[in-house]
Amino acid sequence: MPSALRSLTRRDWLNIAVAVVVWVLVIAGSDPSINVSDPFSGQVVTAQDARSYHGLNLADLYTGRSDWNAIGAYPYSPAFAMLVYPLNFLPWTWFVAAWTAILIGAVWVLTGRDLFLLGMAVGAMEIAGGNISLLLTVAIVWGFRWPWTWAFVLLTKITPGVGLLWFAVRREWRSLAIALGATGAVVAVSFVLTPHNWFSWFELLAANTGKGGTWASIPIPLLVRGPIGVALIVWGALRNQRWTVPVGAMLALPALWYGSLSMLLGVIPLTTPEERGRAWARVRSFVRREGPAPAA
Repeated sequence: MPSALRSLTRRDWLNIAVAVVVWVLVIAGSDPSINVSDPFSGQVVTAQDARSYHGLNLADLYTGRSDWNAIGAYPYSPAFAMLVYPLNFLPWTWFVAAWTAILIGAVWVLTGRDLFLLGMAVGAMEIAGGNISLLLTVAIVWGFRWPWTWAFVLLTKITPGVGLLWFAVRREWRSLAIALGATGAVVAVSFVLTPHNWFSWFELLAANTGKGGTWASIPIPLLVRGPIGVALIVWGALRNQRWTVPVGAMLALPALWYGSLSMLLGVIPLTTPEERGRAWARVRSFVRREGPAPAA
């Protein structure tokens, strides 16, 4: 047996087993012939959100795919389409296999080996659906070291870009300039290649402004969540609490899908075990105080 395999612990093998089982289940449940428009049909369907990134036509991205909440809609920028387009050469099943592996890898990046199983539990709905919240979280976490990764956030979901307030409040102008400059550079290159798609995207954003999510989202409008997210990020910037950025960005999502709660995993790489332990102790203490009074 290779030395690399001999060095794996029971935890490592369990992590691998869970990852493989989840990967296989998502692939098995992603039959594209199943109608996913009826959430109460009794059929379990996976990778429904991933349909937005497959079958893309770079010559015309938005015709027939501009309804924000429709299965298979493509509401993101032309730049993101160019990024994921190479995966479109894969047949659907292989596409789902590759996309799901990427999302599971994102969980690993955010949690590491020790908290991977927790991450898989928290991210289960997101991995099953195939949306990009986990990738957004990785981009936000990496953005503290490589600010250019914020381009991914600004050119997909857009509104979580309020996380850039971190740099503005802390007067980290170089990081802010890199984030905005990288975004501008990507837009410029993509616009030169497909200007018509950019005009179509702007029209799509205008047509869908103010729309929330469907039954699969938490029914709290952005006008309520957004200011709370902004306040949290500003508070965190003033107190050097990096974990507030992915949480605030999550609250600022256009629609807060239940799977989007996986963005809370961004807290893990931005805090220490000691900080998380103290926070958990405070939560438990609060719950005990707020519990029912003992009987007389």
